[in-house]
Amino acid sequence: MSFAIVFTVGAGSAFADSKMDKVIDDVIGTKYVTGGTTANGFDCSGFTMYVYKHLGISLPHQSGSQFSMGSSVSRSDLRAGDLVFFNTSGSGVSHVGIYVGDGKFAHASTSRGVVVSSLSESYYVNRYVGAKRIMSTDTYKSAAVDSEDNDDVQ
Repeated sequence: MSFAIVFTVGAGSAFADSKMDKVIDDVIGTKYVTGGTTANGFDCSGFTMYVYKHLGISLPHQSGSQFSMGSSVSRSDLRAGDLVFFNTSGSGVSHVGIYVGDGKFAHASTSRGVVVSSLSESYYVNRYVGAKRIMSTDTYKSAAVDSEDNDDVQ
């Protein structure tokens, strides 16, 4: 049931036709694998690495290292493609996902694999650490904005 909801949420995204959204949609449901960085299985930072790699951006394979990149973004200023970080282990940044718009983020969940979740779920509200903007404005426009608005995005 939750799997069907994930597809419904993704299809309703304001960014459903963006290059980034297509990369994410292709791996929704992929199982969680510790250390995983491919469509055969992801951990959280492996998932963000994979998506960003398809957008031409290199990220390290560790959520804490990804948190040290880019510029901080307030929760109210999030835009699609921003990385969102959480403390799920009790000892600093330990989980990362990609904001997709409408208060939602895509991530590799240890129990559910690659899913789209709401930042307003109490679990994530209570563990939210912050967000970072890695993409330049030009990359954002070409990769994370609906392709109908950008004819050059295939």
